[in-house]
Amino acid sequence: PASRSARRNRPEGKVLETVGVFEAPKQHGKYETGQLFLHSVFGYRGIVLFPWQARLYDRDVASPVTEKNENVAGHGSKEVKGKTHTYYQVLIDARDCPHISQRSQTEAVTFLANHDDSRALYAIPGLDYVSHEDILPYSSTDQVPIQHELFERFLMYDQTKVPPFVARDTLCAWQEKNHPWLELSDVHRETTENIRVTVIPFYMGMREAQNSHVYWWRYCIRLENLDSEVVQLRERHWRIFSLSGTLETVRGRGVVGREPVLSKEQPAFQYSSHVSLQASSGHMWGTFRFERPDGSHFDVRIPPFSLESNKDEKTPPSGLHW
Repeated sequence: PASRSARRNRPEGKVLETVGVFEAPKQHGKYETGQLFLHSVFGYRGIVLFPWQARLYDRDVASPVTEKNENVAGHGSKEVKGKTHTYYQVLIDARDCPHISQRSQTEAVTFLANHDDSRALYAIPGLDYVSHEDILPYSSTDQVPIQHELFERFLMYDQTKVPPFVARDTLCAWQEKNHPWLELSDVHRETTENIRVTVIPFYMGMREAQNSHVYWWRYCIRLENLDSEVVQLRERHWRIFSLSGTLETVRGRGVVGREPVLSKEQPAFQYSSHVSLQASSGHMWGTFRFERPDGSHFDVRIPPFSLESNKDEKTPPSGLHW
């Protein structure tokens, strides 16, 4: 059976509760809307809403030609070709959010409202983006296996289907209307000294301020320790280049007010942050400084990624109308 840890506020350990029956992970093809799964890294229960085709730029996989030139020109000239990779928009079970909060912010989709009487930033909590290999599929006889406020609004139970949860019209309409802010197009990945950094940028919309335009992006970052040595993130060092010609340097302790420890037991940490530019596009790159148990430090590269605005898209939604 598929089980997951649930703390019961008892010091002697964790109680496992049965949630369903594991299925074989798909080597090929993609999971359908309504597929139940456990997240292989963060352990939460979730359900697939729909797949996205993303371009994965993996700087650890360079072409042989690039390898030869790299020594001459250095890290910055590495040309990386994107490969198509399947990611999924998923709902996270609200019961699991307290248990993953140390390792992952309970992810949310955020976008700007675009009407005069509101400066609101809309956030829809409990929505995550999950790579194909993060999914451990399972099946359940429970008609409401996932607790999330959008579950019954987006999906309905149909025992004749496999999986037995099918998209309601509201889910299709929501995806169609909001896809500029939901769509994941580029994923960037790079590993330094066994620490893998994955970055996914999302365009959030544009605001007009003092006769100028301010463009906003969210970026989601996952840090993974592929080694058994315990390390702790101590500092971040960003460079943000704007198409208007400005280059900004940002240094600070930790990330989102935390200095996460990556160990064999808890090898990953995921968080989101936001950035704004007074130009419709730009680039970001940088390093995370990690500390080893002996007190020594090393820098982990954040792969360069571009910030692009979806200029041709429809205007942002003026609120959450279903």
